[in-house]
Amino acid sequence: MASKLARGFMTVGGWTMASRILGFVRDILIGAFLGSSAVAEAFLMAFSLPNMFRRFFAEGTLNVAFVPMFAKKHEGGETGPAGALEFARDALSGLMFILLIFTVIAQIFMPALVYALASGFAQDERFAMTVYFGRVAFPYILFISMAALMSGVLNATGRFVAAAAAPVLLNIIFITAMAVAWSMGWPIGDALAWTVPVAGVAQFALVWVAAARAGYRLIPRMPHMTPELKRLAIIAAPAAMAGGVTQINLVVGRQVASYFEGANAWLYYADRLYQLPLGVVGIAMGIVLLPELARRLRAGDAEGGREAFSRAGELSLALTLPAAVALIMVPTPLIEVLFQRGAFSADDTARTALATAIYGLGLPAFVLQKVLSSVYFARENTKTPFYFAIFGMVVNAALAIGLSIYLGYIAAAIGTSIAAWSMVILTWVGAWRMGEETRFDARFWRRFWRIVAASWSMGAVLWGIVIMVGPMFGMAGLKFIALLILVGGGMLSYALFGQLFGAFRLGELKAALRRGG
Repeated sequence: MASKLARGFMTVGGWTMASRILGFVRDILIGAFLGSSAVAEAFLMAFSLPNMFRRFFAEGTLNVAFVPMFAKKHEGGETGPAGALEFARDALSGLMFILLIFTVIAQIFMPALVYALASGFAQDERFAMTVYFGRVAFPYILFISMAALMSGVLNATGRFVAAAAAPVLLNIIFITAMAVAWSMGWPIGDALAWTVPVAGVAQFALVWVAAARAGYRLIPRMPHMTPELKRLAIIAAPAAMAGGVTQINLVVGRQVASYFEGANAWLYYADRLYQLPLGVVGIAMGIVLLPELARRLRAGDAEGGREAFSRAGELSLALTLPAAVALIMVPTPLIEVLFQRGAFSADDTARTALATAIYGLGLPAFVLQKVLSSVYFARENTKTPFYFAIFGMVVNAALAIGLSIYLGYIAAAIGTSIAAWSMVILTWVGAWRMGEETRFDARFWRRFWRIVAASWSMGAVLWGIVIMVGPMFGMAGLKFIALLILVGGGMLSYALFGQLFGAFRLGELKAALRRGG
């Protein structure tokens, strides 16, 4: 079981790492071409619209209900594989029908939607640009939501490659579009907006073909309500509300930032930096852990469920805490090397670095939330996370809005990080009360403190490296070398401190992967 979990994690994490690296290239180009300009803010806000609702309809809601139900049918259940195929086809048809209607409504009411998300834009040219870009980009939600459901089919059957590779395709298309637009002299903002729906079609095609090869060739048909879809809706409804609350948190942050020129761009670039470890570790572990936990709990394997849960938490923290420390300790050199060029100025670097450090404080919470929530979703309990999300929403809104008067745009990042920690505390206490199988075991707690010590020891090393090679970051030809020294020194020191303190054993992971091979 441990080897299977490790292999699944490495597959998803590896492809997610590739996606995040290409995503950095994409964002570096956006920063170089657009910086924190009005066009940049308009496109980034417009692109956030379908992504916001995509998490509401698909990844954060439908899949947490769909995956356990589909996995049960796929593994035999009452109707066997044929029943799983029919269930998936019905779910896809219903989702497509709802999203087609929703997309048409969004096109009509796009000005109101933009105002609800960023009323500060109404004061200048950003509003009209965002409405235009939003109408062009919004159909992306249809294709990416259907792709998310297809990815759930693949993940539930233990096939992780195509679903994890889809975002890589997205970033390749974006990078290509910007390169072509620049060479042809076309407006970069327009090129980016029109690329969004094209990339959605490509991602859906990729996972659809993979699912068809796996025996699940899903052809949409006229939707009709079945007992299984009713149960899916009942389970998904609280998760949809919880997802809606999470998106309200994002809306609050964007509303606050919209009143400070350039702030949405700064928060976006900072978000992209901390999303690297969050995507590679948190999302990958959540994707792999949820089906595994669901199987173990259904089989009554409490010991196996606790083992999977504890090792997921342990591995997540071992890979996330050092990343969080790095974002807190040395954000400025990272932002300067990655983004400061073209239209992205030194002032943009300073403001983005501040947001990055604050997001870094919340990074372990974002990842732990993914692991802890899997316990609830594996038991088909989506109501409790909804109540926790409500509490987090109140915390986030109070801090982001209240502190913005004194701290400006950075209040949005502060609210996000503190709200994440408040939700982790609630989800952890709730999981602990469920019983032994949903509590972290003794090994997790032994290693937790050692991981913390190794991470902060690495942070001290990073600080020393910055002092020694600091001047190199200001030299065009040497700043990339300086960054490599910084990153390499951090990785090496963390590996050494981790071994020295007993935070982890590299041989354990290698052995698990060998057993899984």
